[in-house]
Amino acid sequence: MSAPTAPPAAAARQNRVSRTPMQWLVLGLCAVFAVVMLAPFLLLVLNAFKSGADYSSGGPVAWPKSFTLDAFRDYMSMVDFPRALWNSILISTVVAFAGTGLALISAYAIGIGRVKGSAVILAVLLLATMVPHEALIYPLFYGAQETGTFNTVWSVIIIFTVLQAAFGTYLLSSVMSTVPKELLDAAGIDGAGRWTILWKIILPVLRPTLSVLVVFFFIWTWNEFYIPVVLLSDASSQTVPIALSTLRGQHSIDITTLNAGSLLSLLPTLVFFLIFQRTLSHGVTAGSIK
Repeated sequence: MSAPTAPPAAAARQNRVSRTPMQWLVLGLCAVFAVVMLAPFLLLVLNAFKSGADYSSGGPVAWPKSFTLDAFRDYMSMVDFPRALWNSILISTVVAFAGTGLALISAYAIGIGRVKGSAVILAVLLLATMVPHEALIYPLFYGAQETGTFNTVWSVIIIFTVLQAAFGTYLLSSVMSTVPKELLDAAGIDGAGRWTILWKIILPVLRPTLSVLVVFFFIWTWNEFYIPVVLLSDASSQTVPIALSTLRGQHSIDITTLNAGSLLSLLPTLVFFLIFQRTLSHGVTAGSIK
């Protein structure tokens, strides 16, 4: 006859009591760390819903007398936020998927095709990702003018697709080079061509890694500022970070309006990260398991 098991409530109570002081200390440190990490965001939200008078009288950390949406209305009247939001979504989405696709094809030629001089190619791609954007801006500026893409979103899309694909190629080719040659030879004996091997064998294995690249490329491109601010001077093609930066140069605004704009600029990437958080964690975990 089996021994009776404790009810769930009793088992949970026993687990809480059995924690060691070190575990409680680690839990407390994690809670403090979480509060410290969330403090800037909470302060941003607090000041975004303040009035200018409340901020002037109480400062940034004081609780407001009343919450208001005036700062958001002022920001929306100064900036064409829907247009900037659409430009950012379009640029980041196209770059994320196009850069990942280009990196996949390039890495397949280097990692699986074993092209000559692959080590040199990877070194050049790695160096390309390390070059500061300030060193690239002059040729990119004149190149955009000559190709007629200046002040259009396509200039930024083309540039960041190539830049992100360079990093993705370096990463994916390193992963593909570890694929057993016997597996590829067996697929070739069965009649599989190069494209079949890519789509039927390599792609399913790399799908978690590709998902991580898409998420990273989207967020990285969304936050880019220097190259877009030079190539997208027209208000109709500006992205969200550029639209936010124009407030200080074109308008005399209070800090609550700036906080409201910053909050609106942050929310899309935060929502995107929360939606794809499971994809990101699964991709990182899958990449660590052989």
